[in-house]
Amino acid sequence: MTEEYASLNFIEQIIADDLAAGLDPKKLRFRFPPEPNGYLHIGHAASICLNFGLGEQHSAPVNLRFDDTNPSKEEQEYVDAIKHDIQWLGFQWAQECYSSDYFQQMYDWAVQLIKEGKAYVDEQSAAAMAEQKGTPTTPGVASPFRDRSVEENLDLFARMKAGEFEQGSYVLRAKIDMASPNMLMRDPLLYRIVRKAHHRTGTEWFIYPMYDWAHGESDYIEQVSHSLCTLEFKMHRELYDWFLDQIYDPTRLRPKQREFARRNLSYTVMSKRKLLELVQTKTVSGWDDPRMPTISGLRRRGYTPESIRKFSDLSGISKRDSVTDVSLLEYCIREDLNKTATRVMAVLDPVKLVITNYPTGKTEVLKAENNPEDPNSGTHDLPFSGELYIEREDFKEEAGSKYFRLTLGNEVRLKSAYIIKGESVVKDAEGNITEIHCTADLDSKSGSGTEASTRKVKGTLHWVSIQHAIKAEVREYDRLFLDEAPDSHEDKNFMEFVNPDSLKIIKEAYLEPFLKEATLDDKFQFQRLGYFTLDKDSSEGKLVFNKTVGLRDSWAKQQPAPSLPNQPAKQPKQGGAQPQGQRLAINEIQKIAKKYTNLSGDKLAAARADIEKLAEEVTYEELEPLFNTAAKKVGTRIGVMIALGVLLNKGQALNSEIEAFIVAGLADGNELLAEEARILRSK
Repeated sequence: MTEEYASLNFIEQIIADDLAAGLDPKKLRFRFPPEPNGYLHIGHAASICLNFGLGEQHSAPVNLRFDDTNPSKEEQEYVDAIKHDIQWLGFQWAQECYSSDYFQQMYDWAVQLIKEGKAYVDEQSAAAMAEQKGTPTTPGVASPFRDRSVEENLDLFARMKAGEFEQGSYVLRAKIDMASPNMLMRDPLLYRIVRKAHHRTGTEWFIYPMYDWAHGESDYIEQVSHSLCTLEFKMHRELYDWFLDQIYDPTRLRPKQREFARRNLSYTVMSKRKLLELVQTKTVSGWDDPRMPTISGLRRRGYTPESIRKFSDLSGISKRDSVTDVSLLEYCIREDLNKTATRVMAVLDPVKLVITNYPTGKTEVLKAENNPEDPNSGTHDLPFSGELYIEREDFKEEAGSKYFRLTLGNEVRLKSAYIIKGESVVKDAEGNITEIHCTADLDSKSGSGTEASTRKVKGTLHWVSIQHAIKAEVREYDRLFLDEAPDSHEDKNFMEFVNPDSLKIIKEAYLEPFLKEATLDDKFQFQRLGYFTLDKDSSEGKLVFNKTVGLRDSWAKQQPAPSLPNQPAKQPKQGGAQPQGQRLAINEIQKIAKKYTNLSGDKLAAARADIEKLAEEVTYEELEPLFNTAAKKVGTRIGVMIALGVLLNKGQALNSEIEAFIVAGLADGNELLAEEARILRSK
């Protein structure tokens, strides 16, 4: 097996096998078949990326087909939203198709089934038919109408189509096998009466095909080669094939249905019915509420097409249902925005800072770097004055040695500006600080080249000039649900787990004036606060910004740290030092790892074994800070990845920080690191 072949996911391998067996590559055709009864969500993105990705790989057409067979739930609004979402993700379909395009053909085929004695009209209630179905271990009971004559069935079916009967009074069923071990084969419904106008065909039809009937027949009409569905349709494959058997022409291509696991995401729900409930109960503001897992909600929150496609790629295609941690999605958008977002300054909880030795009335324009990750991103003007806003939490009158922000008597640097020193405060009658007075080292301006400008201080603060600041509303979002799997509880409704604090609105935030010209497509990093984007609710004179994601995963820090089984409790530090054995172990791992990429053969294997042995003495608390090792120190990152594998084997629970570290390793260009990450991902 070649390396390229081994790297294929199982769907890609199926296609490769079919091509190797003689399938003409020119006959490859895929489709994405949404039902227009709601907005697409992140789970649909997996199917979109899979089908359109296969089309790109094989230069094969991909149809967008709306399975619009249920007019009671489908609307043109959903059709338009789905098309917009797919194009926004960066894909373009070959043909825009609708199951409703094929209503006449499917009706004609149904008439053919009746004539061949393979379908009949039933007038029992839904409850009676369900009772007759039997159980997986007991056969069903035939309908009393199963043996109607062909003539009577044709007459009733024609009258159903003509609209003579009320909804629910008659259905058309396929005559297959009431004793089949597959319950879906026990005379399934083909058509039902729905007396509601269709968003495309109006009132032309009073009967509508069931999904199972429309699905395969539509694939066949369009000559789709591979019909890719989620796992819940695996049991439907036998029915899919039976329906095709009835109309198949050997001179034409026969579609093949294959199934993959749906994408589930933690701390949310992926059912369109439940998402609709959130909308209808006004728990959220709409389908595009930035807390929703819909593609439109993610877009409004500030997610990019690239981040969602990357998430789909890293999550992979599986044969088994699983839940992907939302932190992986957040990792993908952080990685993307870190490279592309413009750095700006904003203060969300302001307190006034007065620089007492700065010339009264003076204003100067500083140059702020747009993005340090992109040398071609340029700069923008940043006005500075002697009266600024800083974050209230960035100042304490008194603080311990580990507080590196502004205090009385200590120095910090104002980002892109001067080093300042806290001198005094002004308080109101209740004792609240209303002003902080400080002095600036006026020779220390960033980038000025003076000796003072190169002085090192421990803290750097963001700020905005009060005179030049613009006011804005900022919306900070948390996870919509407090439970990791809110719809997995049999005894509780998923709505019981809605997070009451999932939205925090800051009415008066202060931003640097550069943001006055922001557009909906712009992405910003509010320095030290997170990534933000302009919301569609903005208007002239009132800007509204949504927080996309924080600079780091704050949610993980709220969870209790996992304890490792069979591991001694951490010993208290003595004289500021860690126990000698632990200190040596982590240091030795770093020492070995530093030279790891220069080794090969037996020396490489020996180094790996040494790291694994030393990792037995290391705690997660020691290892986790090394997750943020600079990318150029790839050897250290490899050593950490190997040591992390030992901890996971000993019982260390996966968390978002570990997941993000593994994902970063998978995406790294160093093959040794990527291989270690693949080993961990497979566990």
